[in-house]
Amino acid sequence: MATLLPKPIDPEEAAKQSNASKTGGVFFPDSDLDEVAKHFIGNIHRYRENIIIPKLYGAVQIKTNEEKLVEAAFESCAFKSFMSCVLGYGLGAAIGLFSSSVNPSIADPMAGEKQQTAREIFREMRQATHSYGKNFAVIGAVFAAVECAIESKRGVSDWKNGTYAGAVTGGLIGLRAGVKAGIIGAAGFAAFSTVIDYYMRHR
Repeated sequence: MATLLPKPIDPEEAAKQSNASKTGGVFFPDSDLDEVAKHFIGNIHRYRENIIIPKLYGAVQIKTNEEKLVEAAFESCAFKSFMSCVLGYGLGAAIGLFSSSVNPSIADPMAGEKQQTAREIFREMRQATHSYGKNFAVIGAVFAAVECAIESKRGVSDWKNGTYAGAVTGGLIGLRAGVKAGIIGAAGFAAFSTVIDYYMRHR
């Protein structure tokens, strides 16, 4: 005989529904429906789902954390500044050695001047080499540090970074001789950096 009275509530079912309503399911508040939905839809946690790896030149392997750390260290501003300092010193030393060998200080025997010994000539060459190398090392380190800082701040890698870095570096170098020299140095170094950067990007 059918009855219109409501069906008695099972205590276990009521406790399950109350827990589901408190915690809340992933898709439905009802725990049974939520379990069915998770069974058909699957886990909602997707790891690396937005990474697209192009396969133009064969299989591509995802870099490990150690490789990412090494790559980040090589791309850091400190490493770039250090390498620019080292390379600048080497280039300056080569230029200083060449200039001192082309224009040596030779005494005039007719004027009664004392002839330089080989030791004195090598000492002058070493001093000139070290002086040129130190100057080029400072310029390279300052330019690389400023350019890296500007690129990190702007978030764009284009010719403007080299121009701004050249202006700052040339201004700092020229300020030792005055404000006017600083402005001329900033303009000259910025123009030189722009030309070099344009040539390197469009060759």
